[in-house]
Amino acid sequence: MSDIKIRRAHSMPHDKARAAAETMAKRLQKEFALDYEWDGDVLVFERSGVNGELTVAPKHVEMEVKLGFLLKMMKPTIERHINENLDQIFAEGAKAKPNQA
Repeated sequence: MSDIKIRRAHSMPHDKARAAAETMAKRLQKEFALDYEWDGDVLVFERSGVNGELTVAPKHVEMEVKLGFLLKMMKPTIERHINENLDQIFAEGAKAKPNQA
């Protein structure tokens, strides 16, 4: 069972949503030394005390995170940080979407 589960609707084309997820993964890798890899449309990430997945679906993304014992007490801070990153990155990706006639 996940300690954190967040789902966000998006209206981006699949390739843009996947690129936005990659941007988020790179940001988290830099900030928290997370290792990640893609398994189809699922970005799997981990580091000591944390592991999870970010699934890119046609109309939403979903992040599930399992926290180790020592990080559970920081759950509200971690969850807020994830929400802020999802909001920012997927908003940026949506703005980059060309106008369609």
